[in-house]
Amino acid sequence: MSVNLTPSPDAVRAVAVTVVAEPPPDAAAIVAFLATDGAPPTRTPFTREQVERLGFTGKASTVVNLPVAQGPDVVLVGLGSPAAVDVAAVRDAAGEAARAVRADPVVVLDVSTLPDAVRADAHDLGAALVEGVVLGRYSFDELRSSAATALVEIVLVVGAAGGDVTEDLELGAARGLVLARAGALSRDLANAPGGHLDAPALALVARQVAAESGLEIVVHDRAALVEMGCGGLLGVNAGSVSEPQMIVLRYRPVVPGEDVPHLGLVGKGITYDSGGISLKPSNAMHAAMKMDMTGAGAVLAAMSVLRELGTEVAVSAYLACTDNMPSGSATKLGDVLTTRSGRTIEVVNTDAEGRLVMSDALTLANEDGVDAIVDVATLTGACLAALGPRTAGLIGTSPDLVAQVRAAAARTDEQVWELPLERAYRPWLDSEIADIKNLGGESAGAIVAALFLAEWVEDTPWAHLDIAGPMRVDADSAWRVKGATGYGARLLAEVVSAFRPPA
Repeated sequence: MSVNLTPSPDAVRAVAVTVVAEPPPDAAAIVAFLATDGAPPTRTPFTREQVERLGFTGKASTVVNLPVAQGPDVVLVGLGSPAAVDVAAVRDAAGEAARAVRADPVVVLDVSTLPDAVRADAHDLGAALVEGVVLGRYSFDELRSSAATALVEIVLVVGAAGGDVTEDLELGAARGLVLARAGALSRDLANAPGGHLDAPALALVARQVAAESGLEIVVHDRAALVEMGCGGLLGVNAGSVSEPQMIVLRYRPVVPGEDVPHLGLVGKGITYDSGGISLKPSNAMHAAMKMDMTGAGAVLAAMSVLRELGTEVAVSAYLACTDNMPSGSATKLGDVLTTRSGRTIEVVNTDAEGRLVMSDALTLANEDGVDAIVDVATLTGACLAALGPRTAGLIGTSPDLVAQVRAAAARTDEQVWELPLERAYRPWLDSEIADIKNLGGESAGAIVAALFLAEWVEDTPWAHLDIAGPMRVDADSAWRVKGATGYGARLLAEVVSAFRPPA
């Protein structure tokens, strides 16, 4: 690995967030917010009519820079309809604002210009503002000769009412900074090319993260995986020159005298997916297959912040990592793999590899006796086709656990849509020579893939996130920037923070 994958999280850690009553006189610009209805903020020496003559209506995610003769310039960011403005809209606007002043290391946000209903929850507002600014300014610069954008060094939140409001804003901003750091790490991992970040290199990053974050870590290499009988992971790795790695991370809170809930997280870690013998075409999506480890990256990033969030839940994470390459030793169509559980899989398509590596990881989670499992994977193009690039598919066996994931998704604005685990499709996975095959026909691909995973979950409450759609975006939009989105890191951290064993 010749790329350093810690600068983005380190830079986020160094950001200073301060709540002040008035903007500093030497500020270059102040960000103010304006909905589609209402007068411009009092700090703006312009009327609504003047602003609209510039073509700015307050539509969501629109921006206009207003030079001011005396004092800081004003950057107006649209919020959309006043009735629809919520914390997610503020996060979006803060992301746009951060790029509007991308050359300035200091971002000044005037919260007095926000609707009263949003300012009422100062804690969540503080978190959303910081997440939006930090993630909206994110740039993966480790392979550039010079940085593409200035790092955010200071966020000034202006216009707080003081007292409890200021304290809540500060506490929320601190939490937002931690979650943004998880998002930045997840993005760094997914943006790194497969030639720089193979499975052993990812294991090195995990060791570093574990040491910094108070996590226990065990890394199982090829020899260990052979002894453990992890034939799913080994089968996908068979064509590679890089060793596979099953990375196991554990977070243990200090809660004396109490039994704590125990959650299992499983992440798909295909560091580059060529498709194996079932080779992918050389198109844009193939080039993005360095991001096929986004699930594992999201899990690792979420684990990295649990101590700082004061999480009172025990968490065990299983990252099943390898690349998927064609060679003379690669798994062939029709081969049968024996997994950790003893169940056998007929491989009818080597490009349906994520479910193979995850079968072993899910078995290990079950063996550890977790109360529930949440897995995250860039699993199927079918889910992208069904839900598009903004929404992940959510499928599970426990309505309670699914509801917990949905609540976390709402808090982070990482959208999910529940799909049915339609058991009537299970016969499509029947094999003539093994316990199951790894592909089930042309229809309902996301659901059939989930049915495959469910075979290894057994009776443990389980929720599955198929993030093939929202793993990346093609253009800057709100707090998402072109490239890897880091989807799932913040969501999983919120799931763990509020986790309760399903009823």
